[in-house]
Amino acid sequence: MKNKVLYFDCFAGISGDMTVGALIDLGADEKELLNSLDSLHLHGYRIEIKKALKNGISGTDFNVIIEEEHSHHSHHHHHHSRNFKDISDIINSSPLDSSVKELSLKIFHEIAAAESKIHAKSIEEVHFHEVGAIDSIVDIVAAAVCLNMIKPDIIISSPLNLGEGTVECAHGVFPVPAPATAEILKGVPVYSSGIKKEMTTPTGAAIIKCIATEFSSFPAMKISSTGYGMGKRNLEVPNVLRAVIGEMDHSEKKIMIETNIDDMSGEIFSYIMPKLLDNGALDVFITPVIMKKGRPAHVLSVLCGKDHVNTLEDIIFTETTTFGTRRYDVERTELERSITKVKTSYGEISVKKAYLNGKYLKFSPEYDECADAANKHGVSVREVYNAVTAQIKE
Repeated sequence: MKNKVLYFDCFAGISGDMTVGALIDLGADEKELLNSLDSLHLHGYRIEIKKALKNGISGTDFNVIIEEEHSHHSHHHHHHSRNFKDISDIINSSPLDSSVKELSLKIFHEIAAAESKIHAKSIEEVHFHEVGAIDSIVDIVAAAVCLNMIKPDIIISSPLNLGEGTVECAHGVFPVPAPATAEILKGVPVYSSGIKKEMTTPTGAAIIKCIATEFSSFPAMKISSTGYGMGKRNLEVPNVLRAVIGEMDHSEKKIMIETNIDDMSGEIFSYIMPKLLDNGALDVFITPVIMKKGRPAHVLSVLCGKDHVNTLEDIIFTETTTFGTRRYDVERTELERSITKVKTSYGEISVKKAYLNGKYLKFSPEYDECADAANKHGVSVREVYNAVTAQIKE
């Protein structure tokens, strides 16, 4: 199975408009995007999308232009700010796809949470002056709409170039990164290449934090297309965001956690196995071994995805006598599969079918359902299996 990967190369930072530009450059449909944005019923802006050159590189420039007469309208109108609830209402009441709404609100919530922490206010009280400005709503929803058109399986980003120097915020001049950007990027790898400008904006930071599942250098993949989103500045490096779509083989990276245990009652293993499986382990098994000094012992092996490592290690440390674990990456190849129901004289039984490159390979009846049927009808499990097999052959 191939995975469609979307990689963001943020060598010149990232902003909302650069993200949207890059996704349009990759082939997100402009007409569909504009229709989606119209459905928000926001006024006072227009959008310009054009091909542009920066340092000799051609890409797409997505520009939200706040209408002049709008800003001079009246002093009051210009300073109209919105809070998180206003923005949620605008997005929720639109006819946008539910996954687009969900992602847009997740990104806004990330910004609201950062502002609330910086200004020591509750999320409800935070006013989006810099952000809630129309252009941020448009940038964020546009990014969500474009991603929904491209539908990648995995989104990865490079570490983020923050830039240096100072930036003007609503509350004065701050060193780069702006306080909101720094707060949003907790836990994200960042650096500065020394360019004296704000390269990563709060909106750009919030978008990439919410959509990327990992931050790493270029992943191993076959590149199928590349897009460039234009920034608004002229810098010594091209002020563009590069987005790359590629294919990654679906032999998934998983992690094996192991520990050797020689001083624990065997009963505890039977307690801990289901607990690990309920908390995200893909497989748990126990192997008898002989340890140093000829001690009989057991190796507890737990296979999982990287999101579950911490939870599972906590359970192992809490529930067993071990003082340490080790872990290593494993690659797992899975056959494509589908589940069908088969009617037999012992009732309906689910059957897993496996395919290799789209070709049907083999099947396996669900054991629990076969066992229940066998008990209910007073026959052996093997008879239920045979009945299922007979139906499948037919």
